[in-house]
Amino acid sequence: QVQLVESGGGLVQPGGSLRLSCAASGSIFSINAMGWYRQARGKQRQLVASITSSGSTNYADSVKGRFTISRDNAKNTVYLQMNSLKPEDTAVYYCNANIATATTPWRDYWGQGTQVTVSS
Repeated sequence: QVQLVESGGGLVQPGGSLRLSCAASGSIFSINAMGWYRQARGKQRQLVASITSSGSTNYADSVKGRFTISRDNAKNTVYLQMNSLKPEDTAVYYCNANIATATTPWRDYWGQGTQVTVSS
């Protein structure tokens, strides 16, 4: 079994910062890409940022220059540093990882989601 556990969400004022973390645990053989998605109320889930196992990153245009994704392969953990937050960043943020175990092929796993609210 593989689990992704997120932490770090909360309420922050516009212009503030938050750091999200997502740790993968279980019978993990290898992790390929990891990423963060978000889903605002009434909208579809969308990619925020992703990072490959070698460290190549990709960002949604709306967060470029404000958000930074990173990972610690030794800890099977991905981070999202969010700066200069705006009200439109308000959403539930989900961690995603492409993982292979000793008994299952590569597949995507999702965290439970963490709420980020940007409001004064």
